[in-house]
Amino acid sequence: MANEDIALMAHLMRRAGFGATRAELEARVAKGYEATVEELLSPEAPALDRNEMMRYHPWTWRPGTLPGMGAAEWLHDLINTQRPLEEKMALFWHQVFATGVSKVDHYDDVMDMIVKFRDKGMGDYRELLLEMAKDPAMIYWLDNCENHATAVNENWGRELLELFSMGVGNYTEVDVRECSRAFTGWTIIPKLPRGPIGRHDWFFEYREDDHDDGEKTFLGVTGNLNGEDIIRIICDQPATANFVCRHLYNFFVADEAQVPAWSVTPPKDPEAIDLLATTLRE
Repeated sequence: MANEDIALMAHLMRRAGFGATRAELEARVAKGYEATVEELLSPEAPALDRNEMMRYHPWTWRPGTLPGMGAAEWLHDLINTQRPLEEKMALFWHQVFATGVSKVDHYDDVMDMIVKFRDKGMGDYRELLLEMAKDPAMIYWLDNCENHATAVNENWGRELLELFSMGVGNYTEVDVRECSRAFTGWTIIPKLPRGPIGRHDWFFEYREDDHDDGEKTFLGVTGNLNGEDIIRIICDQPATANFVCRHLYNFFVADEAQVPAWSVTPPKDPEAIDLLATTLRE
């Protein structure tokens, strides 16, 4: 078996996964490069059993966990997954949609977010954005549970535009305000205090009586806009595909400038970003 073939496959598995053993590389080379790429994109291997950690560490039962078990569970999955690109994409999206137990204080709900990244991370970006807008950990992390019709909180709306979709320079402060108004009433239940061993599970709740149902104008579109409308409008903007694909390039291909500098620093390889963005829009 040619060393060049092994080296090429090793490069693929480092970029699209977390590396591979010599035996795994030889098996994949025998299978073929294109077949391996197809398997990575459409894995048939079963997902890991989320209850496996509980069998060995029964104190991870729900509701609530002991500190650290969320990180241990995911590290176990990163090491043992048979669906490496799916798990690598979950790691990528966790970097983009950054949340942390430091504020959320809820390992189970942070792990639930990781599961959503696995389920939606290689599909329609519009669906992923909607999942994140309804995700309890994200809602708590960016204070949308404090976003009310009579007292708008702009934290989620601003981060959605600045870090999760279009990037700085492609929207106005008015757009931030109108976006935030559209997500009023998107909150979580139950809001119970922390127990001695953790929190009870949170769930998304849409409270119509707390939603601002007035007319809004967002990125030139006027109407009685709700959160779903905002996400649809965002995903129709060319800037969104370019911004998301620059994230992908930065993570999988080569280091870019830090995200806050993207509005004033052009991509290293604009042709690659354009190619990726065209594919994403299609």
